[in-house]
Amino acid sequence: MTERYDVAVIGGGPGGYVAAIRAAQLGLKTACIEMRQSLGGTCLNIGCIPSKALLQSSEKFAEARHSLAEHGVEIDAVRLDLGRMMARKDRVVTTLTRGVEYLFRKNNVDWLKGRARLAAPGRVVIESPQHQQREVEAAAIIIATGSESAALPGIAIDERRILSSTGALALDHVPKRLAVIGGGYIGLELGSVWQRLGAEVTVIELLDHIVPTMDRELAAALQRALARQGIASRLGAKLAGLDQRADSIGLEIEAAERHTIETDAVLIAVGRRPYTQGLGLEAVGVACDPQGRIVAGEGFATNIPGIYAIGDVIRGPMLAHKAEEEGVAVAERLAGQKPHINYAAIPAVVYTRPEVASVGQTEEELKAAAIPYRTGKFPFTANPRARTNGDTEGFVKILAETATDRVLGVHIIGPDAGTLIAEAALAIEFGASAEDIARTCHAHPTLNEAVKEAALAVAGRAIHI
Repeated sequence: MTERYDVAVIGGGPGGYVAAIRAAQLGLKTACIEMRQSLGGTCLNIGCIPSKALLQSSEKFAEARHSLAEHGVEIDAVRLDLGRMMARKDRVVTTLTRGVEYLFRKNNVDWLKGRARLAAPGRVVIESPQHQQREVEAAAIIIATGSESAALPGIAIDERRILSSTGALALDHVPKRLAVIGGGYIGLELGSVWQRLGAEVTVIELLDHIVPTMDRELAAALQRALARQGIASRLGAKLAGLDQRADSIGLEIEAAERHTIETDAVLIAVGRRPYTQGLGLEAVGVACDPQGRIVAGEGFATNIPGIYAIGDVIRGPMLAHKAEEEGVAVAERLAGQKPHINYAAIPAVVYTRPEVASVGQTEEELKAAAIPYRTGKFPFTANPRARTNGDTEGFVKILAETATDRVLGVHIIGPDAGTLIAEAALAIEFGASAEDIARTCHAHPTLNEAVKEAALAVAGRAIHI
């Protein structure tokens, strides 16, 4: 007999599994269809989580080699055990993916293993790994299939020398030279991992600055910081050709003039594209835009009644936490509630060292929109906790509307920026002014005091600089 559900979620990543859990919490009979052998999607399996595990491990390796002596910790010899580092990364992934399985059991979400295809509105065909088919019916179908690494025409990724982010998370050796094509989040984070472990890293970016979606001042500061660490950047440069040889790879770069870069491995990190392959969207008539994203309107509804879409398959930043918020929102809407997402308050973080975090509008966006604003900045060199930690690179920058003092954007480069940005996101969510932040008591000594001082600086009254 055909199984019937109130909600069927296609995709077990951050958007999908959160949507499924929230729907079940609200009393809806829910199934989540996932083709991987583990839940968590790209983020937990081959994205956010393994990359952060390697970032943490590589930072500890670099700290042991270069920084601990300053603290009076002497180590005679530091040796890299890459196999053990990778094993730890895998354990972290396994623990978290099994945690999602537990949450499904706890909340009575049925995990249907296999590849899903829309058969009709309200009907999904699932093909199991053993190629057996089953069909389920659902009053609401939520597409949350995420995204995949974008490719470059004519370049075949073998995950040995020509890598996607997946291959770059699983190398069994440190390449002597690594070229990263693309200066966005993924390329910079993974480039940082391998540079700390001993690779000579060169980032090749088509635009004239890295992290294109970030505030330009932060992008420039990050590029300088990475250069000091040994990561070279070729900006305004295009990959024009690739020649694989027995002992190296030649990259033909088109910039002011053509030249060739020799490398041992290449990471293709030019962005991501929605994963909608084999879903049967065309057969059912679900509308997509020219970029291949599913068109979702009010309440994440597609043009086909009963079919919804969230996360990386629709318009907006391809961020796991954005997908999670949409997963909660669509589930609550299906249960009759009226949730709201403030897309201006969704933070973005680059987990390099220093970290870079941003929420709200950039200076470039404010200037383009002709919005008068004031700026407050505070450097971590003047923050006592950053000084005691020996981690003083970077600053906090707050942009506030001139007429109202309302916080429009906050941009941080420095220690633990990804955590510090939460206060700024909350300020934007509640429509706070810079003075609201400035008059809020911050514990001393903490890194968060830099946010308070930047808010004070908006009015020209920072205390500690």
